[in-house]
Amino acid sequence: MLDNPSDASSASDRLREAAAVLSAELDILGEPVEDAEPPAWCRQRGWDEFLLSLGERELRSCEESGLEAGLRALASAPRDLVRLAERVRRVTALPRLGISALQLPAAALRGVPARKREQLGALLGLAAPFAAGAARVVDVGAGSGHLARLSAELFRRPTLALEREALRLRTARRRAEQRSRNLGALDVRFAAADVGPERLELENTDLAIGLHACGDLGDRLVLAAAAARSSLLLCSCCFQKITTPARAMLSQAGGTLTLKKPVLGLANLTARARGVEASLDDNLRGREARLCLRRLLQARGVPVGAGEEMRGVNRRRAQAGFAELAGTVLAARKLPPPTPAELRFHADAAEREHATMRRLSLPRHLLARLVEITIVLDRAAALEEHGQHVLVAELFEPRVTPRNTVLVATSDAKRVAALRVE
Repeated sequence: MLDNPSDASSASDRLREAAAVLSAELDILGEPVEDAEPPAWCRQRGWDEFLLSLGERELRSCEESGLEAGLRALASAPRDLVRLAERVRRVTALPRLGISALQLPAAALRGVPARKREQLGALLGLAAPFAAGAARVVDVGAGSGHLARLSAELFRRPTLALEREALRLRTARRRAEQRSRNLGALDVRFAAADVGPERLELENTDLAIGLHACGDLGDRLVLAAAAARSSLLLCSCCFQKITTPARAMLSQAGGTLTLKKPVLGLANLTARARGVEASLDDNLRGREARLCLRRLLQARGVPVGAGEEMRGVNRRRAQAGFAELAGTVLAARKLPPPTPAELRFHADAAEREHATMRRLSLPRHLLARLVEITIVLDRAAALEEHGQHVLVAELFEPRVTPRNTVLVATSDAKRVAALRVE
């Protein structure tokens, strides 16, 4: 991969390198920052004094650009923290695929959000040469069926779309029927399938695609493609959506490394000023509101740990502010509404506490991308161990989605070699 020393390395070699860095920092991953007290890993490494000394501008730079970038301007940064940041940057560096996005028919995109359109265009552009040699396209975790419908229309290949949610399947079928009335019959079939309990059967001549296949679904898809030696294009996300408390490595190269569900969820974090759904300011406000809420519930005698305070309430409600969030959550728990005095007390306390927690959390956030890339490389290594030729790269612009990695696997070495990377 172009400007990375390990460009020519196999996925297994890159995984071993990433896993070695990650394994050395498992104590950081295993102890989240839940209050203003520096965690043991921070004190033991002697990082707490430095982190707590960061000014607001320095903190903001680290949160927007990542700790590795923020440390470059800070002469007082601990050398071992700087070295860790450099190692993380090196092992997580990926090439960018130079793909020409397909021009999608406007009539087929009614109701499809702009960001989704860009993802579909890029992924279908990548898929085109693979689909040309495939007997069938299989869209796993098809959602509302946009990818499957466009695949059948553009590639003129039989397409099977698998989705477990009945409402999404009905929507997908309805859209395909509407499009078929304009174009003639599309060779696309939508089937209900919970890929997890059910075994996913692929053929050697299939092109399997997963656009943001979450958690277990991505792993099942990789194992099925490895067994069949079918071509695969997989964009992953939400690694924490698994049915077990932890995820073991799929590949032999991954060894015995196991990552618990909360650690997998850390991979969703991305350092940036403007997120896809909300700005950094909105996200920080939401996190502080959740801290306020947790302290309020605990003061009311409700035993809640970090992350449990929002149970049953959409996480986006936190961005509305503490007062509204507290009213919603207390009502949902059938508790009396918050008093003005409670709101003021917990808001003032949480503001001070959250400022400290933001600084202490920076090393954990540094490892978020490493968790993500380690899992993607583990999937790539598992396919490689079954004789597939693989490539892990960035496909989408970060502004479109921060979950922009794609895993390409095929038994045809020339197809991978033909991909242009930047």
